[in-house]
Amino acid sequence: MDVRTQMRRAAEFYGDYEAVVAGDRRLSFGEAWTRGVRLANALIALGIRPGERVGVLEDNSIEAADFYIAGAVANIVRVPLYPRNGREAHEHMLGHTNCRALLVAEQYAAEVAGIADALPDLDHVIIRDGGYENWLASHPAEDPQVPIDPDDIYIIRHTGGTTGKSKGVSYTHRAWLAAGRDWFYLYPPVEPGDSCLHVGPISHGSGYLFLPMWLSGGCNVLEDHFDPTGTLDVMEREGIGYMFMVPTMVNAIAHLPGVAARDWSKLKCLLISAAPISDDTALRAREIFGDVLYQGYGQTEVLPVAMMGPRQWFREGVEGSTPLRSCGMPLPFSQLQIWDEENNPVPVGEAGEIVAKTDGQMTGFWNNPDATAERLVNGWVKTGDIGRLDANGYLYMLDRSDDMIISGGYNIWPMELENVIANHPAVVEVAVFGIPHEKWGETPMAVCVVNDQPVTAEDIIRICAEELGSYKKPGQVELRTEPLPKSPVGKIKRKDLREPFWAGQDRRVAGS
Repeated sequence: MDVRTQMRRAAEFYGDYEAVVAGDRRLSFGEAWTRGVRLANALIALGIRPGERVGVLEDNSIEAADFYIAGAVANIVRVPLYPRNGREAHEHMLGHTNCRALLVAEQYAAEVAGIADALPDLDHVIIRDGGYENWLASHPAEDPQVPIDPDDIYIIRHTGGTTGKSKGVSYTHRAWLAAGRDWFYLYPPVEPGDSCLHVGPISHGSGYLFLPMWLSGGCNVLEDHFDPTGTLDVMEREGIGYMFMVPTMVNAIAHLPGVAARDWSKLKCLLISAAPISDDTALRAREIFGDVLYQGYGQTEVLPVAMMGPRQWFREGVEGSTPLRSCGMPLPFSQLQIWDEENNPVPVGEAGEIVAKTDGQMTGFWNNPDATAERLVNGWVKTGDIGRLDANGYLYMLDRSDDMIISGGYNIWPMELENVIANHPAVVEVAVFGIPHEKWGETPMAVCVVNDQPVTAEDIIRICAEELGSYKKPGQVELRTEPLPKSPVGKIKRKDLREPFWAGQDRRVAGS
Protein backbone atom coordinates (compact mmCIF):
# COMPACT_ATOMS: atom_id res chain seq x y z
CA MET A 1 0.00 0.00 0.00
CA ASP A 2 1.04 3.61 -0.50
CA VAL A 3 -0.26 6.84 1.02
CA ARG A 4 -1.56 8.33 -2.25
CA THR A 5 -3.72 5.34 -3.13
CA GLN A 6 -5.28 5.17 0.34
CA MET A 7 -5.91 8.92 0.51
CA ARG A 8 -7.51 8.92 -2.95
CA ARG A 9 -9.83 6.08 -1.98
CA ALA A 10 -11.02 8.02 1.08
CA ALA A 11 -11.58 11.13 -1.05
CA GLU A 12 -13.81 9.08 -3.35
CA PHE A 13 -15.81 7.43 -0.56
CA TYR A 14 -16.26 10.51 1.63
CA GLY A 15 -16.31 13.23 -1.03
CA ASP A 16 -19.04 15.38 0.56
CA TYR A 17 -17.91 14.97 4.18
CA GLU A 18 -15.88 17.75 5.76
CA ALA A 19 -12.18 16.90 5.56
CA VAL A 20 -10.26 20.01 6.62
CA VAL A 21 -11.23 23.00 8.75
CA ALA A 22 -8.96 25.97 9.45
CA GLY A 23 -10.42 29.10 10.99
CA ASP A 24 -13.54 30.00 9.01
CA ARG A 25 -12.51 27.92 5.97
CA ARG A 26 -14.05 24.48 5.57
CA LEU A 27 -13.24 21.98 2.82
CA SER A 28 -14.93 18.74 1.84
CA PHE A 29 -12.87 15.71 0.93
CA GLY A 30 -13.51 16.41 -2.72
CA GLU A 31 -12.42 20.04 -2.44
CA ALA A 32 -9.32 19.27 -0.37
CA TRP A 33 -8.28 16.46 -2.72
CA THR A 34 -8.67 18.68 -5.77
CA ARG A 35 -6.48 21.39 -4.22
CA GLY A 36 -3.83 18.80 -3.40
CA VAL A 37 -3.87 17.43 -6.94
CA ARG A 38 -3.54 20.94 -8.39
CA LEU A 39 -0.53 21.61 -6.17
CA ALA A 40 1.01 18.28 -7.16
CA ASN A 41 0.67 19.22 -10.82
CA ALA A 42 2.11 22.67 -10.12
CA LEU A 43 5.21 21.14 -8.55
CA ILE A 44 5.56 18.63 -11.40
CA ALA A 45 5.36 21.53 -13.86
CA LEU A 46 8.34 23.10 -12.06
CA GLY A 47 10.35 19.99 -12.84
CA ILE A 48 10.11 18.32 -9.41
CA ARG A 49 10.40 14.58 -9.99
CA PRO A 50 9.20 11.65 -7.85
CA GLY A 51 11.51 11.02 -4.90
CA GLU A 52 12.90 14.55 -4.86
CA ARG A 53 12.61 16.56 -1.69
CA VAL A 54 10.51 19.69 -1.12
CA GLY A 55 10.73 21.68 2.10
CA VAL A 56 7.84 23.47 3.74
CA LEU A 57 7.80 26.22 6.39
CA GLU A 58 4.31 26.86 7.71
CA ASP A 59 1.83 26.78 10.57
CA ASN A 60 -1.36 24.70 10.50
CA SER A 61 -3.54 26.00 7.66
CA ILE A 62 -5.52 25.01 4.59
CA GLU A 63 -2.29 25.42 2.63
CA ALA A 64 -0.52 22.98 4.96
CA ALA A 65 -3.18 20.41 4.06
CA ASP A 66 -2.64 21.21 0.36
CA PHE A 67 0.96 20.06 0.53
CA TYR A 68 0.23 17.11 2.80
CA ILE A 69 -1.94 15.79 -0.02
CA ALA A 70 0.20 17.03 -2.91
CA GLY A 71 3.35 15.32 -1.68
CA ALA A 72 1.54 11.98 -1.67
CA VAL A 73 -0.07 12.56 -5.07
CA ALA A 74 3.21 13.49 -6.80
CA ASN A 75 5.36 11.03 -4.81
CA ILE A 76 7.45 13.98 -3.62
CA VAL A 77 9.27 13.70 -0.29
CA ARG A 78 7.94 16.25 2.20
CA VAL A 79 10.59 17.88 4.44
CA PRO A 80 8.88 19.95 7.18
CA LEU A 81 10.87 22.83 8.67
CA TYR A 82 10.16 24.17 12.13
CA PRO A 83 9.06 27.81 12.59
CA ARG A 84 10.84 27.98 15.95
CA ASN A 85 14.17 27.36 14.24
CA GLY A 86 16.47 30.04 12.89
CA ARG A 87 17.94 30.57 9.45
CA GLU A 88 20.95 28.29 10.05
CA ALA A 89 18.74 25.33 10.97
CA HIS A 90 16.52 25.92 7.91
CA GLU A 91 19.58 25.92 5.65
CA HIS A 92 20.85 22.72 7.23
CA MET A 93 17.56 20.83 6.84
CA LEU A 94 17.08 21.96 3.25
CA GLY A 95 20.71 21.51 2.31
CA HIS A 96 21.49 18.05 3.56
CA THR A 97 18.26 16.68 2.05
CA ASN A 98 19.02 18.45 -1.28
CA CYS A 99 15.58 20.03 -1.46
CA ARG A 100 14.61 21.22 -4.94
CA ALA A 101 11.84 23.55 -3.78
CA LEU A 102 10.58 25.29 -0.67
CA LEU A 103 6.99 26.27 0.11
CA VAL A 104 6.75 29.12 2.62
CA ALA A 105 3.80 30.70 4.41
CA GLU A 106 3.77 34.44 3.78
CA GLN A 107 4.45 35.30 7.43
CA TYR A 108 7.79 33.46 7.26
CA ALA A 109 8.96 34.91 3.93
CA ALA A 110 11.48 37.25 5.55
CA GLU A 111 13.13 34.34 7.38
CA VAL A 112 14.13 32.65 4.12
CA ALA A 113 14.78 35.68 1.91
CA GLY A 114 17.73 34.87 -0.34
CA ILE A 115 18.14 31.37 1.07
CA ALA A 116 18.43 29.83 -2.40
CA ASP A 117 21.74 31.67 -2.84
CA ALA A 118 23.27 29.42 -0.19
CA LEU A 119 21.69 26.19 -1.46
CA PRO A 120 22.66 25.17 -5.01
CA ASP A 121 19.96 22.46 -5.24
CA LEU A 122 17.13 24.80 -4.22
CA ASP A 123 15.68 25.94 -7.54
CA HIS A 124 12.31 27.29 -6.37
CA VAL A 125 11.08 29.23 -3.34
CA ILE A 126 7.28 29.54 -3.45
CA ILE A 127 5.78 32.14 -1.12
CA ARG A 128 2.13 31.56 -0.35
CA ASP A 129 1.09 35.19 -0.64
CA GLY A 130 -1.98 36.80 -2.18
CA GLY A 131 -1.23 35.22 -5.54
CA TYR A 132 -1.18 31.64 -4.28
CA GLU A 133 -4.84 30.85 -4.92
CA ASN A 134 -4.74 31.99 -8.55
CA TRP A 135 -1.47 30.14 -9.12
CA LEU A 136 -2.97 26.97 -7.62
CA ALA A 137 -6.16 27.24 -9.68
CA SER A 138 -4.15 27.62 -12.89
CA HIS A 139 -2.98 23.99 -12.73
CA PRO A 140 -5.03 20.94 -13.74
CA ALA A 141 -7.13 18.94 -11.30
CA GLU A 142 -6.49 15.59 -13.00
CA ASP A 143 -4.52 13.06 -10.96
CA PRO A 144 -1.07 12.75 -12.60
CA GLN A 145 -0.99 9.02 -11.74
CA VAL A 146 2.65 9.09 -10.73
CA PRO A 147 3.99 5.57 -10.07
CA ILE A 148 4.62 4.85 -6.39
CA ASP A 149 6.31 1.91 -4.71
CA PRO A 150 5.36 1.26 -1.06
CA ASP A 151 9.05 1.42 -0.16
CA ASP A 152 9.60 4.85 -1.73
CA ILE A 153 10.51 7.52 0.82
CA TYR A 154 7.39 9.44 1.85
CA ILE A 155 8.67 12.00 4.37
CA ILE A 156 11.86 13.13 6.08
CA ARG A 157 11.20 14.44 9.60
CA HIS A 158 14.06 15.97 11.52
CA THR A 159 15.00 15.26 15.09
CA GLY A 160 14.72 18.13 17.57
CA GLY A 161 18.41 18.96 17.33
CA THR A 162 18.92 19.58 21.07
CA THR A 163 22.52 18.27 21.01
CA GLY A 164 23.78 19.47 17.63
CA LYS A 165 22.59 19.55 14.05
CA SER A 166 19.34 17.69 13.59
CA LYS A 167 19.24 14.44 11.65
CA GLY A 168 16.72 13.66 8.93
CA VAL A 169 14.59 10.60 9.76
CA SER A 170 13.20 9.00 6.63
CA TYR A 171 9.99 6.99 6.41
CA THR A 172 8.62 5.00 3.52
CA HIS A 173 4.97 5.04 2.44
CA ARG A 174 4.63 1.59 3.98
CA ALA A 175 6.12 2.68 7.31
CA TRP A 176 4.04 5.87 7.54
CA LEU A 177 0.81 3.91 6.99
CA ALA A 178 1.87 1.35 9.61
CA ALA A 179 2.70 4.06 12.13
CA GLY A 180 -0.74 5.63 11.68
CA ARG A 181 -2.42 2.25 12.07
CA ASP A 182 -0.54 1.55 15.30
CA TRP A 183 -1.22 5.00 16.77
CA PHE A 184 -4.94 4.31 16.51
CA TYR A 185 -4.87 0.60 17.34
CA LEU A 186 -6.09 1.03 20.95
CA TYR A 187 -8.30 4.08 20.40
CA PRO A 188 -12.07 3.96 20.02
CA PRO A 189 -12.78 3.48 16.28
CA VAL A 190 -12.91 6.58 14.09
CA GLU A 191 -16.26 6.96 12.34
CA PRO A 192 -16.95 9.13 9.27
CA GLY A 193 -17.70 12.64 10.47
CA ASP A 194 -15.55 12.45 13.63
CA SER A 195 -13.19 15.40 14.13
CA CYS A 196 -9.56 15.61 15.22
CA LEU A 197 -8.16 18.90 16.54
CA HIS A 198 -4.55 19.78 15.77
CA VAL A 199 -3.27 22.49 18.11
CA GLY A 200 0.32 21.40 17.53
CA PRO A 201 1.77 21.64 14.00
CA ILE A 202 1.00 18.75 11.68
CA SER A 203 4.69 18.90 10.79
CA HIS A 204 5.35 17.62 14.36
CA GLY A 205 3.68 15.08 16.65
CA SER A 206 0.09 15.98 15.81
CA GLY A 207 0.78 15.14 12.17
CA TYR A 208 0.74 11.43 12.96
CA LEU A 209 -3.02 11.73 13.50
CA PHE A 210 -3.80 13.55 10.24
CA LEU A 211 -3.60 10.57 7.86
CA PRO A 212 -5.51 8.02 10.00
CA MET A 213 -8.35 10.52 10.40
CA TRP A 214 -8.46 11.21 6.65
CA LEU A 215 -8.43 7.51 5.76
CA SER A 216 -11.40 6.89 8.08
CA GLY A 217 -13.53 9.78 6.83
CA GLY A 218 -12.73 12.04 9.76
CA CYS A 219 -12.23 15.78 9.69
CA ASN A 220 -8.90 17.42 10.57
CA VAL A 221 -9.43 20.74 12.35
CA LEU A 222 -6.28 22.86 12.12
CA GLU A 223 -5.42 25.62 14.59
CA ASP A 224 -2.32 27.73 13.93
CA HIS A 225 -1.46 28.20 17.61
CA PHE A 226 -2.40 26.99 21.07
CA ASP A 227 -4.48 29.27 23.27
CA PRO A 228 -6.03 27.57 26.32
CA THR A 229 -9.42 29.31 26.22
CA GLY A 230 -9.60 29.36 22.44
CA THR A 231 -8.70 25.67 22.26
CA LEU A 232 -11.51 24.78 24.67
CA ASP A 233 -13.93 26.82 22.56
CA VAL A 234 -12.94 24.96 19.39
CA MET A 235 -13.08 21.56 21.13
CA GLU A 236 -16.63 22.19 22.27
CA ARG A 237 -17.89 24.00 19.15
CA GLU A 238 -16.52 21.44 16.67
CA GLY A 239 -17.43 18.42 18.81
CA ILE A 240 -13.83 17.21 18.76
CA GLY A 241 -13.40 13.46 19.12
CA TYR A 242 -9.61 13.09 18.95
CA MET A 243 -6.62 15.28 19.67
CA PHE A 244 -2.98 15.28 20.71
CA MET A 245 -1.54 17.48 23.47
CA VAL A 246 1.73 17.78 25.31
CA PRO A 247 1.44 17.85 29.13
CA THR A 248 1.98 21.62 29.42
CA MET A 249 -1.07 22.18 27.22
CA VAL A 250 -3.17 19.78 29.29
CA ASN A 251 -2.10 21.53 32.48
CA ALA A 252 -3.02 24.93 31.02
CA ILE A 253 -6.56 23.97 30.03
CA ALA A 254 -7.30 21.70 32.99
CA HIS A 255 -7.09 24.60 35.42
CA LEU A 256 -9.22 27.10 33.52
CA PRO A 257 -12.41 28.22 35.30
CA GLY A 258 -15.55 26.44 34.13
CA VAL A 259 -13.77 23.80 32.06
CA ALA A 260 -15.60 20.92 33.77
CA ALA A 261 -19.01 22.39 32.97
CA ARG A 262 -18.52 22.28 29.21
CA ASP A 263 -19.84 19.56 26.89
CA TRP A 264 -17.21 16.88 26.29
CA SER A 265 -19.64 14.14 25.23
CA LYS A 266 -18.04 13.70 21.79
CA LEU A 267 -14.47 13.44 23.03
CA LYS A 268 -13.20 9.90 22.49
CA CYS A 269 -9.43 10.19 22.78
CA LEU A 270 -7.10 12.79 24.24
CA LEU A 271 -3.57 11.57 23.51
CA ILE A 272 -0.87 12.90 25.82
CA SER A 273 2.73 12.39 24.80
CA ALA A 274 6.16 13.97 24.12
CA ALA A 275 6.97 14.63 27.81
CA PRO A 276 6.17 13.29 31.29
CA ILE A 277 2.88 14.37 32.84
CA SER A 278 2.47 14.99 36.56
CA ASP A 279 0.07 12.88 38.60
CA ASP A 280 -1.94 15.98 39.50
CA THR A 281 -2.41 17.06 35.90
CA ALA A 282 -3.36 13.57 34.72
CA LEU A 283 -5.90 13.07 37.49
CA ARG A 284 -7.36 16.55 37.02
CA ALA A 285 -7.73 15.99 33.26
CA ARG A 286 -9.45 12.65 33.86
CA GLU A 287 -11.85 14.28 36.30
CA ILE A 288 -12.79 16.88 33.65
CA PHE A 289 -12.84 14.88 30.42
CA GLY A 290 -13.62 11.37 31.68
CA ASP A 291 -12.04 8.08 30.64
CA VAL A 292 -10.68 9.35 27.33
CA LEU A 293 -7.03 9.90 28.24
CA TYR A 294 -4.34 7.91 26.42
CA GLN A 295 -0.61 8.10 26.89
CA GLY A 296 1.96 7.01 24.31
CA TYR A 297 5.71 6.59 24.02
CA GLY A 298 7.81 6.68 20.89
CA GLN A 299 10.46 8.67 19.09
CA THR A 300 10.78 10.28 15.70
CA GLU A 301 12.99 7.31 14.82
CA VAL A 302 10.61 4.56 15.99
CA LEU A 303 6.91 4.86 16.76
CA PRO A 304 4.61 4.20 18.33
CA VAL A 305 6.22 1.80 20.79
CA ALA A 306 4.00 1.83 23.87
CA MET A 307 0.50 3.05 24.60
CA MET A 308 -2.11 2.77 27.31
CA GLY A 309 -5.71 3.82 27.65
CA PRO A 310 -7.54 5.04 30.74
CA ARG A 311 -8.20 1.57 32.15
CA GLN A 312 -4.49 0.74 32.13
CA TRP A 313 -3.26 4.21 33.08
CA PHE A 314 -5.49 4.84 36.08
CA ARG A 315 -5.69 1.26 37.33
CA GLU A 316 -5.16 0.92 41.07
CA GLY A 317 -3.80 -1.88 43.20
CA VAL A 318 -1.54 -3.47 40.55
CA GLU A 319 1.06 -5.38 42.53
CA GLY A 320 4.55 -4.53 41.35
CA SER A 321 3.41 -1.62 39.16
CA THR A 322 2.73 2.10 39.43
CA PRO A 323 0.56 2.70 36.35
CA LEU A 324 0.15 6.43 37.00
CA ARG A 325 3.93 6.89 36.59
CA SER A 326 4.18 4.66 33.53
CA CYS A 327 4.43 5.93 29.93
CA GLY A 328 2.55 2.99 28.41
CA MET A 329 2.56 -0.72 27.68
CA PRO A 330 4.12 -2.33 24.58
CA LEU A 331 1.72 -2.20 21.64
CA PRO A 332 0.64 -5.46 19.96
CA PHE A 333 2.64 -4.64 16.80
CA SER A 334 5.81 -3.39 18.48
CA GLN A 335 8.76 -5.17 20.03
CA LEU A 336 10.35 -3.57 23.08
CA GLN A 337 13.37 -4.57 25.12
CA ILE A 338 15.68 -3.02 27.72
CA TRP A 339 19.40 -3.41 26.90
CA ASP A 340 22.60 -3.01 28.87
CA GLU A 341 25.73 -1.28 27.56
CA GLU A 342 26.72 -4.43 25.66
CA ASN A 343 23.39 -4.54 23.79
CA ASN A 344 22.13 -7.49 25.81
CA PRO A 345 18.59 -7.66 27.25
CA VAL A 346 18.44 -7.09 31.02
CA PRO A 347 16.14 -8.94 33.44
CA VAL A 348 12.63 -7.61 33.96
CA GLY A 349 12.61 -4.68 36.35
CA GLU A 350 16.19 -3.59 35.72
CA ALA A 351 17.07 -0.25 34.12
CA GLY A 352 18.77 0.06 30.77
CA GLU A 353 18.37 1.56 27.31
CA ILE A 354 14.95 1.28 25.69
CA VAL A 355 15.21 -0.37 22.25
CA ALA A 356 12.34 -1.10 19.92
CA LYS A 357 11.17 -2.43 16.56
CA THR A 358 7.98 -1.36 14.81
CA ASP A 359 6.56 -1.53 11.31
CA GLY A 360 6.48 2.28 11.43
CA GLN A 361 10.12 2.91 12.21
CA MET A 362 12.64 4.87 10.18
CA THR A 363 14.61 3.38 7.33
CA GLY A 364 17.57 5.34 8.67
CA PHE A 365 19.00 8.83 8.93
CA TRP A 366 19.08 10.59 5.58
CA ASN A 367 22.61 10.66 4.12
CA ASN A 368 24.11 9.74 7.49
CA PRO A 369 25.21 6.08 7.50
CA ASP A 370 27.40 6.48 10.60
CA ALA A 371 24.54 7.79 12.74
CA THR A 372 22.24 5.12 11.30
CA ALA A 373 24.71 2.38 12.27
CA GLU A 374 24.89 3.73 15.83
CA ARG A 375 21.14 3.81 16.33
CA LEU A 376 19.92 0.91 14.18
CA VAL A 377 21.35 -2.40 15.43
CA ASN A 378 20.11 -5.64 13.82
CA GLY A 379 16.80 -3.96 13.06
CA TRP A 380 16.40 -2.58 16.59
CA VAL A 381 16.32 1.18 17.12
CA LYS A 382 18.34 2.30 20.13
CA THR A 383 16.37 5.19 21.59
CA GLY A 384 18.99 6.66 23.95
CA ASP A 385 16.25 6.70 26.60
CA ILE A 386 16.83 4.90 29.88
CA GLY A 387 13.87 2.95 31.19
CA ARG A 388 12.63 -0.23 32.77
CA LEU A 389 9.84 -2.69 32.04
CA ASP A 390 8.02 -4.31 34.94
CA ALA A 391 6.54 -7.80 35.16
CA ASN A 392 3.06 -6.51 34.26
CA GLY A 393 4.24 -4.88 31.05
CA TYR A 394 4.31 -1.25 32.19
CA LEU A 395 7.15 0.82 30.72
CA TYR A 396 8.79 3.54 32.80
CA MET A 397 11.04 6.10 31.16
CA LEU A 398 13.74 7.19 33.58
CA ASP A 399 15.67 9.65 31.44
CA ARG A 400 18.00 10.28 28.53
CA SER A 401 21.25 8.36 28.88
CA ASP A 402 23.40 11.48 28.52
CA ASP A 403 21.43 13.40 31.19
CA MET A 404 22.22 11.04 34.08
CA ILE A 405 23.73 12.77 37.13
CA ILE A 406 26.49 10.97 39.04
CA SER A 407 26.66 12.45 42.54
CA GLY A 408 29.04 10.90 45.05
CA GLY A 409 28.94 7.65 43.10
CA TYR A 410 25.14 7.49 42.97
CA ASN A 411 23.25 7.54 39.68
CA ILE A 412 20.42 10.08 39.72
CA TRP A 413 17.94 10.38 36.86
CA PRO A 414 16.67 13.97 36.42
CA MET A 415 13.22 12.80 35.40
CA GLU A 416 12.73 11.13 38.78
CA LEU A 417 13.07 14.51 40.46
CA GLU A 418 11.07 16.30 37.77
CA ASN A 419 8.11 13.97 38.25
CA VAL A 420 8.09 14.66 42.00
CA ILE A 421 8.60 18.41 41.69
CA ALA A 422 5.95 18.76 38.95
CA ASN A 423 3.32 17.52 41.37
CA HIS A 424 3.64 20.67 43.47
CA PRO A 425 0.64 22.90 42.63
CA ALA A 426 2.89 25.97 42.23
CA VAL A 427 5.13 24.36 39.58
CA VAL A 428 4.16 24.88 35.94
CA GLU A 429 7.20 23.16 34.43
CA VAL A 430 10.58 22.01 35.69
CA ALA A 431 14.00 20.93 34.44
CA VAL A 432 16.62 19.11 36.52
CA PHE A 433 20.27 18.75 35.50
CA GLY A 434 23.67 18.24 37.08
CA ILE A 435 25.90 21.13 38.15
CA PRO A 436 29.44 20.99 39.58
CA HIS A 437 29.87 20.21 43.27
CA GLU A 438 33.22 20.38 45.06
CA LYS A 439 32.63 17.31 47.23
CA TRP A 440 30.23 15.11 45.22
CA GLY A 441 31.43 15.86 41.69
CA GLU A 442 28.01 17.05 40.63
CA THR A 443 24.65 17.63 42.26
CA PRO A 444 21.11 18.07 40.90
CA MET A 445 19.82 21.55 40.19
CA ALA A 446 16.12 22.20 39.63
CA VAL A 447 14.88 25.17 37.60
CA CYS A 448 11.16 25.59 38.26
CA VAL A 449 8.70 27.79 36.41
CA VAL A 450 6.09 28.72 39.02
CA ASN A 451 2.67 30.33 39.15
CA ASP A 452 1.33 32.65 41.85
CA GLN A 453 0.86 29.94 44.49
CA PRO A 454 3.29 30.01 47.44
CA VAL A 455 6.44 27.90 47.19
CA THR A 456 10.07 28.21 48.26
CA ALA A 457 13.26 26.50 47.18
CA GLU A 458 13.31 24.78 50.57
CA ASP A 459 9.85 23.34 49.88
CA ILE A 460 11.09 21.77 46.64
CA ILE A 461 14.18 20.31 48.30
CA ARG A 462 12.12 18.89 51.17
CA ILE A 463 9.55 17.05 49.00
CA CYS A 464 12.34 15.49 46.92
CA ALA A 465 14.13 14.29 50.04
CA GLU A 466 10.90 12.90 51.48
CA GLU A 467 9.89 11.01 48.33
CA LEU A 468 13.24 9.98 46.84
CA GLY A 469 15.75 10.09 49.68
CA SER A 470 18.17 12.75 50.85
CA TYR A 471 20.95 11.82 48.41
CA LYS A 472 18.71 12.63 45.43
CA LYS A 473 17.46 16.01 46.60
CA PRO A 474 18.49 19.07 44.56
CA GLY A 475 21.55 20.89 45.80
CA GLN A 476 20.21 24.08 44.28
CA VAL A 477 16.75 25.31 43.20
CA GLU A 478 15.90 28.31 41.02
CA LEU A 479 12.34 29.64 40.90
CA ARG A 480 11.38 31.70 37.87
CA THR A 481 8.34 32.82 35.88
CA GLU A 482 9.74 32.88 32.34
CA PRO A 483 9.30 29.64 30.30
CA LEU A 484 12.12 27.13 29.98
CA PRO A 485 14.03 26.94 26.66
CA LYS A 486 12.56 24.38 24.29
CA SER A 487 13.52 22.64 21.06
CA PRO A 488 11.50 23.17 17.86
CA VAL A 489 9.38 20.14 18.80
CA GLY A 490 8.66 21.45 22.29
CA LYS A 491 11.12 19.45 24.41
CA ILE A 492 12.88 21.25 27.25
CA LYS A 493 16.53 21.91 26.41
CA ARG A 494 18.30 20.80 29.58
CA LYS A 495 21.63 21.16 27.81
CA ASP A 496 21.14 24.91 27.34
CA LEU A 497 20.39 25.29 31.04
CA ARG A 498 23.26 23.05 32.15
CA GLU A 499 26.15 24.24 29.97
CA PRO A 500 26.84 27.63 31.61
CA PHE A 501 27.57 25.89 34.91
CA TRP A 502 30.20 23.65 33.26
CA ALA A 503 32.03 26.32 31.25
CA GLY A 504 35.71 25.37 31.22
CA GLN A 505 35.12 22.02 32.95
CA ASP A 506 34.81 18.44 31.72
CA ARG A 507 31.46 17.23 33.02
CA ARG A 508 32.33 13.55 32.52
CA VAL A 509 35.45 13.92 34.69
CA ALA A 510 33.78 16.12 37.28
CA GLY A 511 30.87 13.74 37.59
CA SER A 512 32.82 10.50 37.68
